[in-house]
Amino acid sequence: MSELDVIIRGGMIIDGQRTPRYCGDIGIKNGRVESITGVGGLAKKKAQKEIDAEGLIVAPGFVDLHTHYDAQIFWDPYCTTSGWHGVTSVVIGNCGFGIAPVKPDGRERAMLSLTRNEAISYDAMSAALAWDWESFPEFMDAIERTPKGINLLTYIPLSPLIAYVMGGVDKAKTRRPSEDEMGQIKTLISRAMDAGACGISSQNLGETSVQRDYDGTPNVTDVMHFEDFLEMVSILKDKGRGVVQVLGLTPEQTERVCEASGANVIYNVLALECDQHGMKTEGSWEEFTDWMESANQRGLKVSAQMVTTGIDFTFTFEDWNLYDFSPHWRDLCMGTTSEKLEKMRDPSRRQAIREEYDSVANATREEFTADLENDIAATALVQFRTVADNQVVMVENDELVRYEGMTIRQIAAKENKHICDVILDIAVADELLTTFATPPNQYNPADIKKLLNKPYTVPGISDGGAHMKFSAFGRYGTEYLVNYVREGKMVDLEYAHWHLSAIPAQYAGLHDRGVIRVGSPADILIYDFDQLGWTEAEKVFDLPAGDWRRITKGIGYRYTLVNGQITFIDGETTGATPGNLLRNGRA
Repeated sequence: MSELDVIIRGGMIIDGQRTPRYCGDIGIKNGRVESITGVGGLAKKKAQKEIDAEGLIVAPGFVDLHTHYDAQIFWDPYCTTSGWHGVTSVVIGNCGFGIAPVKPDGRERAMLSLTRNEAISYDAMSAALAWDWESFPEFMDAIERTPKGINLLTYIPLSPLIAYVMGGVDKAKTRRPSEDEMGQIKTLISRAMDAGACGISSQNLGETSVQRDYDGTPNVTDVMHFEDFLEMVSILKDKGRGVVQVLGLTPEQTERVCEASGANVIYNVLALECDQHGMKTEGSWEEFTDWMESANQRGLKVSAQMVTTGIDFTFTFEDWNLYDFSPHWRDLCMGTTSEKLEKMRDPSRRQAIREEYDSVANATREEFTADLENDIAATALVQFRTVADNQVVMVENDELVRYEGMTIRQIAAKENKHICDVILDIAVADELLTTFATPPNQYNPADIKKLLNKPYTVPGISDGGAHMKFSAFGRYGTEYLVNYVREGKMVDLEYAHWHLSAIPAQYAGLHDRGVIRVGSPADILIYDFDQLGWTEAEKVFDLPAGDWRRITKGIGYRYTLVNGQITFIDGETTGATPGNLLRNGRA
């Protein structure tokens, strides 16, 4: 009988603890690291599976704190795109969105909400979800029963929970909870925490939210009273554990959440330019990190998830909704294809779009941010301000082929048209099937280096499982290692793997993951540093009900292990599903 299940021999070990790298052998037994020795130290040991890692990096799997795989886990056990890019543990239930608790007569409404606020396929959800749960603990049980090739832990998303108590999503938006209802909400949060949830999530973006309900209105937590939110998070202080993930608060409000919850607050989002939705960040990022350091020095626990990947979108107007902060664009981009086409042809709507565009594109930064009466002033989309630089990638109508490869700006100059008329004319002529691409962000290398080295920061914001027809940001870990370590030399591998694995594990309440050490779960990556990269985004029809998404796969990852079992070899799944639901941060 083999003494060990797996031996990884001769790899360059980066253990996630900022220990200087060293070559060695790793022995794995019963899903955990049993021994770590110098090269040859396990020469006399035998294992069921031996991996020659000479010339390769051996490091802990990435921990992604910001995903929306709540539905996808029921049809994709590896949570791809994340699984293709070295992620071995994910947190679901972010932004206050989710599918539990939900009463049987509220299931349709719950799925509809996710079709817009997270752009998750209704057809896929409807075809794949068994809905063998109602309460949040029952939802967690359903996840535990589901085969998983990745580890999951979950926040309690507040939107469905509040709606569950207050008679449905629509009613929950019209008033504050009564004293009795607040008691019920807090009881449900308590029960979910007792069942093993890692904390609470909420999106508090207000009336100008870019992530909206299926009918174009803000979500439940967007219009939630802040004092009610404070009362809900106070349950975490009673429990003595848990984290709060929230977006849309001011620093002052964030401090109050820290005080009310006694918990670590994971602030979303810290970025140089824009968040994962393309939303322009407010104020100076350096002033924000200075405040965050001050808050921690004063005893408050605040960390920030930061955007470290390039934000670019490939989209068609069949599904696009990331201009939803603008009431005019939101109006155009809602409804059936025929309804959208009719609205896009409407001269009065066109005029409103042109005027709004001109007011933004021609304003100075100071004028733009100072105009608080403007619907788009405080929530400017980088892509909206630069819509002229969107590129026509592909058309379906042969008469439009001449536009492929050109930017909207180039076409407008050639045809003497307004920017907005150009993009809408092409979309209408192509029955909304034209594929457009937004210009990628260009980060200042000096700024990104500073940001990477700031304390209390967490890389990520992949939004995995969401916006699948626009983006595939699950590549963020690969991009970090390629752009900032290998090419940019901004940080070393020891720092990078600590930042990508140990730090997020710590902030999420994962007690023994994100590192390679004796006794820890064997969530391990083995990769070729020189070959590391990612594929071009492609459109694949691999969702339930024959629906499609955009994906990008990692290159250079030789092996991925989850709980000691190999889940990927050279980018292909093995069929193993050793992932666990991590209740209270543990399997």
